[in-house]
Amino acid sequence: MNAPDFSTLTQTNIVAFLGDIFERRGGEEYLGEPVTMAEHMLQGAAIAEQNGQDEIIIVSALLHDIGHFTSEFGTFTMNDTEDRYHEEAGAKVLEQFFPTVVTDCVRYHVAAKRYLCATKPEYFNRLSDASIHSLNLQGGPMTPEEVEVFQQNPNLKQIIAVRYLDEAGKRADMDTPDYWHFAPMVQRIVDQHFA
Repeated sequence: MNAPDFSTLTQTNIVAFLGDIFERRGGEEYLGEPVTMAEHMLQGAAIAEQNGQDEIIIVSALLHDIGHFTSEFGTFTMNDTEDRYHEEAGAKVLEQFFPTVVTDCVRYHVAAKRYLCATKPEYFNRLSDASIHSLNLQGGPMTPEEVEVFQQNPNLKQIIAVRYLDEAGKRADMDTPDYWHFAPMVQRIVDQHFA
């Protein structure tokens, strides 16, 4: 499949475009977890909101796995035997509309799992079976050299915050608001990018 043409997306329609994806595709299975794709991302955003985190973290958690919607974001896909970089697919589309903090949280949330497994061994105990499986596909814990490079990212703190929300957002029993609850917040973050 060729990458879709995003030339029609603008500051004024990107939020609705993302909402449409949540509505049409959000019910898809999330890689063996007990939640759907939308439930997973909405849970991360809801937990961040409940904990009083900044809007940029809430929006980053909401959108961190948007690249899993493969037909929306080109040929980047992930299946049980390989990782084709859903995080890069999502970040490439979002970077046109969102501040670097958001796109870094999307682009590096997989790397953050590898980083935390290397620097905080107890973090591994937080991982679900599906997350452990994907960790192995994604290269396992970072090497000391990779850790050193990763720590140079100016948005490291926010990336790590979203990673923790990623692991937290896998509860079969959690009710959350829908995407449209967060849409005004998403629009504010988009508007910041264009300010």
